Amino acid sequence: MSLTPSPSTVTDRAVSSVLELIGHTPLIRLSQFERECCPGVEIYAKGEWHNPGGSVKDRAASRMIAEGERTGRLRPGLTITDATSGNTGIAYAMLGAAKGYKVKLFLPENASPERKLILRAFGAELVLTSPLEGTDGAIRAVRKLVAEHPDEYFYPDQYSNDANWRAHFETTGPEIIEQTGGRVTHFVAGLGTSGTFMGTSRALRQFNPNVKVISFQPDSPFHGLEGLKHMETAIVPPIYDATMADADLRVSTEDAHRCVRRLAREAGLMVGISAGAALAATLQVARTLERGVVVTVFPDGAEKYLTEAFWTAE
Repeated sequence: MSLTPSPSTVTDRAVSSVLELIGHTPLIRLSQFERECCPGVEIYAKGEWHNPGGSVKDRAASRMIAEGERTGRLRPGLTITDATSGNTGIAYAMLGAAKGYKVKLFLPENASPERKLILRAFGAELVLTSPLEGTDGAIRAVRKLVAEHPDEYFYPDQYSNDANWRAHFETTGPEIIEQTGGRVTHFVAGLGTSGTFMGTSRALRQFNPNVKVISFQPDSPFHGLEGLKHMETAIVPPIYDATMADADLRVSTEDAHRCVRRLAREAGLMVGISAGAALAATLQVARTLERGVVVTVFPDGAEKYLTEAFWTAE
């Protein structure tokens, strides 16, 4: 398999499906933040809110649904169901609407109001679970449903599905290689399902074994970083391999909020909370380097978080 994607995009032609709009997201240089590092350091972020569902999760969801159809596990008449913190659910709901499948999603009750509105706009049925249990509670609830009604649902199980990380191995990683001209030296990504980190890291390591891959996660079990897991206290996704990372960093909710505000006010980029966490972790890495091309992933945009109070904090 080639790790170099076609340089063509879909923006110069008509498309027949929303699926054709997934991927080929821009790589954005964050020159405003390079001033805090040595002159030889470049910092970039993949703008994943450019995907049609608004997040990086479009990549994995489309691959998992395609694999379900290919293997016959997903057939007409079945309902797609999974646990989600919101973004993968939005991708499922968008794709389900486009392909004609019903979608039923389990997510924590404290998911942002905007995410719930988007999910319902796509026609998804929502089952809200205890906010105190986070996505782990949603996982337990969806597993119970599928065990009781196995013939009614297609359960991709994004936390265990190899198609999750393979989507990034085959798209996100090769895009970064192409967009940096093969110069990438460090990759930084957060841990939720871990699919983005695992798949992209494997692609970059296959291209150049010297690329450093750094993961990050919340610094506490009680955090406000939607979509990210504090692995020491959470159900660890089966697709996650802790030995992949050269380092595993911790990021506080407050630092993530601060970086979201900075990106809006200093770079003109409206991004989500996990993207703020990605910048915080990336700066931790970049400040230790004399030279390097550091790439991270901004999973989504700010439209799902505009009612959050932290925007007006100083």
